[in-house]
Amino acid sequence: MNKAFALAAILMCVFISPGFAQISGDVVRLGVLTDMNGPSADGSGPGSVAAVQLAAEDFNGKVAGKSIEVVSADHQNKVDTGLGIARRWYDNEGVDVILDVPVSSIALAVQGLTKEKNKVFIMGASGSSELTGAACSPNGIQWVYNTYALANVAARALLKRGDDSWFFITADYTFGHTLEQDTRNIIAENGGKTLGNAAHPFNFSDFSSQILMAQASKAKVIALADSGQDTQNVIKQSAEFGVGQNGQHLLALLFGITDVHGVGLKLAQGMMLTEGFYWDRDEQTRAFAKRFEAKVGHMPTMMQAGMYSATLHYLAAVEATKTDDAKTVIAKMKATPVNDIFVKNGRIRDDGQMVHDMYLMQVKTPSESKGPWDLYKVVETVAGDEAFQPIEKSACPLVRK
Repeated sequence: MNKAFALAAILMCVFISPGFAQISGDVVRLGVLTDMNGPSADGSGPGSVAAVQLAAEDFNGKVAGKSIEVVSADHQNKVDTGLGIARRWYDNEGVDVILDVPVSSIALAVQGLTKEKNKVFIMGASGSSELTGAACSPNGIQWVYNTYALANVAARALLKRGDDSWFFITADYTFGHTLEQDTRNIIAENGGKTLGNAAHPFNFSDFSSQILMAQASKAKVIALADSGQDTQNVIKQSAEFGVGQNGQHLLALLFGITDVHGVGLKLAQGMMLTEGFYWDRDEQTRAFAKRFEAKVGHMPTMMQAGMYSATLHYLAAVEATKTDDAKTVIAKMKATPVNDIFVKNGRIRDDGQMVHDMYLMQVKTPSESKGPWDLYKVVETVAGDEAFQPIEKSACPLVRK
């Protein structure tokens, strides 16, 4: 064989070998698909975009010798719009990973497409436990929370103190229904009872009918299985109807720091909630929060801090493997513990759930608060293995035995 030909053949084998490290398109492109102007915008939205940008800045805009680019788009809370953007990004614009995606129905659609295209999907604001359950994917990672953890941490705490009868005000879409069902299961397992529910459309305004039904039930807990602006509106209107004056109290199952700030301590004081992050936890979280606030104008939510964390972990895996090949990068991410401002000793399970500590919080009273974002007291730190659903109970086909 001609020596030149043999050398060329060897080089070609090296370059086409699956193990050969390479970056497609000579750029690592991060796509933040989110709600830029709707009811989830404060909790994720522009803040999630900023968090991803901060992580890229921490890599000085380069990874594995290639440039990092951050693109973003508004899915407008529509499945077809979100799926169309994701398809365009994957097929035509060289996006390697999609991040954030509030609204679980959109996330479920993007998860399916991501698997088909063999890309990476890291969820920050989509919470349905189905995403790491029956609808799990080898290409998807749920980074911040899920509906099981939200229900498990806060509901168990209230049940332990004797709040054993519940009524749900539930958003009428995937996330709301899954959150209600996960909470119902926790209630039943702990000897409580559910007295009823009242559904409402997404991005609703008049909750008078739902609140009156909840009051009439005489349930000790009125649980809000919704999010964002809907949750804020229920809390504000419940105060107008005198909820809390007759022994009933509210539990917002997904209630972030921007929601508490939006409602105000006068109405939110004393409420219990589940969180995955708090900006005032330690020196590292405060330093990150200061950077984030300078860019966005408010303290980070758990979704936004989670997107910073997820982006760092993804980029570190690309740097270590010198490739943006999805299977290679995800394998490295799963093999590497997560340690940063968001989480200590987190890990990514085979079902795609990133397991980490969660926090049972109580909203401070106005007299306890020392500033506009001094809003929480940490009641309990719940270890990740206790907060998230046990892997042996998972409906994920990737772990089913």
